[in-house]
Amino acid sequence: MREREDRDERLPQGRDQRLTVQLRFVSRELAALDELDVEVLVASVFTDVRPARGVAALCDWRLGGRLSRLMREDFITGALGEVVMVPGKPKLAFDKIIVFGLGAKADFDKAAYATVIERVFTTLSQLRVRTAVVELPGRAEGLIDPIVAADVVLDEAERDADIDAWTLVEGLDARAAIEQHAAERRRRRRVLGE
Repeated sequence: MREREDRDERLPQGRDQRLTVQLRFVSRELAALDELDVEVLVASVFTDVRPARGVAALCDWRLGGRLSRLMREDFITGALGEVVMVPGKPKLAFDKIIVFGLGAKADFDKAAYATVIERVFTTLSQLRVRTAVVELPGRAEGLIDPIVAADVVLDEAERDADIDAWTLVEGLDARAAIEQHAAERRRRRRVLGE
């Protein structure tokens, strides 16, 4: 309880206490990821998809197969709720890669997505990480709509004001849709006085 009181005391007076995370974007390419100056990259894996896909696959390639080895050795299983931190430097621009388990691909739905996002927020908050590069769980495989994915993130950000900015790994179409939706959501909240 004291942690929440401390956080409330840090908020500027007269300002709405529901802060939201600032969303930025980067393409799913190693060259683009290399240009970022962020401490943590968030990736995710399923229990039943090998090799890894998305950003996890890019990191695995750059790390000479380290993530694949950890998966073969069952150090990273992909179980829902699993969190594994792997060093990124010197091969990657990030100090840490945090791999979140998503469970079985066939079982991945909005509820599983929301569970993982809550776990991402909690983990980053506990590590005192205020900015991160995040590939939203299931987005590389197209298993969750970008608007639904963004809504869950923004809802969770309202409950957890410890995160300042996430750089989302997304393609141009999803980026445009998320940016438009987030702007509409902010406008709606201003109009409703929330």
